Amino acid sequence: MVVAAGLLIVQRLWLTAAAMVAASVTGNIVVELVKLQVARPRPDIVAHLVTVTHMSFPSGHSANSAIVYLTLAGLASQVTRDRAIRAYLLVVAILLVGAIGCSRVYLGVHWPSDVLAGWSFGTLWALAWWLATARVRDSIGGER
Repeated sequence: MVVAAGLLIVQRLWLTAAAMVAASVTGNIVVELVKLQVARPRPDIVAHLVTVTHMSFPSGHSANSAIVYLTLAGLASQVTRDRAIRAYLLVVAILLVGAIGCSRVYLGVHWPSDVLAGWSFGTLWALAWWLATARVRDSIGGER
């Protein structure tokens, strides 16, 4: 996210960079608050292949990957005219989000429902930021 925000800043896409950072930071905070509220333990059916210490629901990796990659793809689509590039960014984002979520179940550290909840929240969060940023961009007459 830092690298992507830096690239956006270098290209003087200030609104897009600010929205990217804000979406990522606030989304992560919401996910952590939900984890604390739900307090669902991790699965213990198999030995975990990685060390984990936090609660299970929703999957933070799944949610945050959706928040970061889908938001970045969505916001980049607003400032990229080339249709092939927009499609490529969206496909890559979806593949990354899918692989990260599936890996959490494979590693034995999340229930499938944790991952689905993370994906759902992250996708909705990305869509909300996409819409909000588009409206701000329209109201100020373009990227600033």
